[in-house]
Amino acid sequence: MPVIRVEDIRKSYGDVRAVDGVSFEVAEGEFFGILGPNGAGKTTTLEIVEGLREPDSGEVSILGRRPWPRNQELLTRIGVQLQASSFFERLTAREQLRTFASLYGVPASRADEMLETVGLTESAATRTEKLSGGQAQRLSIACSLVHSPDVLFLDEPTGALDPQARRNLWDLLRSNAAQGRTVVLTTHHMEEAEALCQRVAIMDHGRILQTGPPAALVRELDQSVRISIESGTLSAEQARALADGAAVADDGVSLSFTTTAPAALLAALSDRNALAGLQVRGATLEDVFLHLTGREYRS
Repeated sequence: MPVIRVEDIRKSYGDVRAVDGVSFEVAEGEFFGILGPNGAGKTTTLEIVEGLREPDSGEVSILGRRPWPRNQELLTRIGVQLQASSFFERLTAREQLRTFASLYGVPASRADEMLETVGLTESAATRTEKLSGGQAQRLSIACSLVHSPDVLFLDEPTGALDPQARRNLWDLLRSNAAQGRTVVLTTHHMEEAEALCQRVAIMDHGRILQTGPPAALVRELDQSVRISIESGTLSAEQARALADGAAVADDGVSLSFTTTAPAALLAALSDRNALAGLQVRGATLEDVFLHLTGREYRS
């Protein structure tokens, strides 16, 4: 039985269909990502699943229970980190986290452990309004984890984090997933989704366009591979002879081939000892995302 089941949920605001017939399931212990451009409906979908917002129609169950109306039995079993952090006023980071812990009947020692886990021990005495954006984000995540929930919802959890803090958070989330916790997150970072998620759903205009493991979605995308070596390794004539229909470009730094038959080209380059500076770039989840949702700017 899936831990999360979402069946044909819909939510409109006037003429705007924020969520338009979304369905998916998440298995126990699965790390599931919801991806999409701004305005795709990711946050509204997540808030409906969390029980923070009532759908116009459709069904949602978490751990076999409906989250709406607010289900007290679920509150101690789920953790929620919202896109925008909001804390009790005039509390320090430690006081904030200990307050959250007390609401769940969790000892203060657990709150202090979580402060260390998210790297905020040195900022424990800092009032929450004085924390940087990244520190506030980490505190918000600590609050969502302090009671060791069975299911964790994260809405763009690394948006305000620097690269080092983002990688540290990835390690924390992997550790939680390894303990059997079910994790659902939304993110704009395709690298993050590829690194963390076992499956992703790509959304746009309130609908899910495609669902599957990131690697499987990438394999299904019929896209050329770009192979680059150091410029000057081959003459222009040699490069064209090896290309066998592949596009060739030389910018003075790299000699690049764009091909749908990378194995044959790599073998030919190897036979000529022409692998200096070799780089091979295939399709990524970002390519899948752009293929499905387009490249236009979103407000």
